[in-house]
Amino acid sequence: MDYKKAGVDISAGEEFVRMIKPQVRQTFTPGVITDIGAFGGFFLPDFSLYKKPVLVSSIDGVGTKLKIAIELGQYDTVGSCLVNHCVNDILVCGAKPLFFLDYYACGKLTPEIAAAVVTGMVNACRENGCALIGGETAEMPGLYQEKDFDLAGSIVGVVDHEKIINGTAVSEGDVLIGLPSTGLHTNGYSLARKVLDGRMHQTFPGLEGTVGQALLKVHRSYLSVIAPFLGSPDIRGLSHITGGGLMGNTMRIVPDGLTLDVEWNSWPEPLIFDIIRKEGQVPEEDMRRTFNLGVGLVLIVEKNAAEKVLAALKSQGENAYIIGKVSLT
Repeated sequence: MDYKKAGVDISAGEEFVRMIKPQVRQTFTPGVITDIGAFGGFFLPDFSLYKKPVLVSSIDGVGTKLKIAIELGQYDTVGSCLVNHCVNDILVCGAKPLFFLDYYACGKLTPEIAAAVVTGMVNACRENGCALIGGETAEMPGLYQEKDFDLAGSIVGVVDHEKIINGTAVSEGDVLIGLPSTGLHTNGYSLARKVLDGRMHQTFPGLEGTVGQALLKVHRSYLSVIAPFLGSPDIRGLSHITGGGLMGNTMRIVPDGLTLDVEWNSWPEPLIFDIIRKEGQVPEEDMRRTFNLGVGLVLIVEKNAAEKVLAALKSQGENAYIIGKVSLT
């Protein structure tokens, strides 16, 4: 008996690290001062442009979207989803990303599959100007089935203290502007899989590609769209629409005594949601609590600035929509 016969292949882990090193180095920003493979990732931040810098951190995963990636043998998109999800979570606090770390756990390490996942992370890190400075790869045959793997990531960003966005400025009459999602992003997949089990290769009239392709669309990052508005007094709050839906997530930043009047038919809903709704006979309340339904990020904007912000978003080519307002409870 040895470690490999017990199910853990150290050589495969070493091969995986060798494969990903050149890619990961492509994400390094000037603050990175160690190479991949050290016991810790070192980052020397430049806070010269900040009066009172505040570090903002978050950690998340991509849920059972991984099961679809495994079923279809497409692994790079989930890596991008992971990074973009974390970027959005700190973005709605007003922060820009500095560095990212990942955790990859599996039943049997296949270097090519793990490297494909990291390729997605690398692509997203480069797009977001975020350094991938480290990670952990765990082969655990007693916990995961051979083809299974799990994925998590943590991110650290920075925001000037006076520019933190936390919803305290939200007031009655503020306008909700929604930015479109690319689909389910990384939430609601347990329900979607239950409804569409065994139908990943099926097509529906009007659906671009197969069901599986629609479900694996990358969770988009909103950093480039929102960055020009960070620090603006016009932006009272930002909400990343993840598990809990539009109402559940946006109410997290709405002060007591206020609520949201959402006009649910004010934006075009991607067809994949209606397929899930009809094929699973899912109640509308569950649809709204489980999925983003086509709105991935909400801006809460001072009412007199709403048209200006909407025009600025559209000038970037963004299909933004006024989807409701803030009202008294």
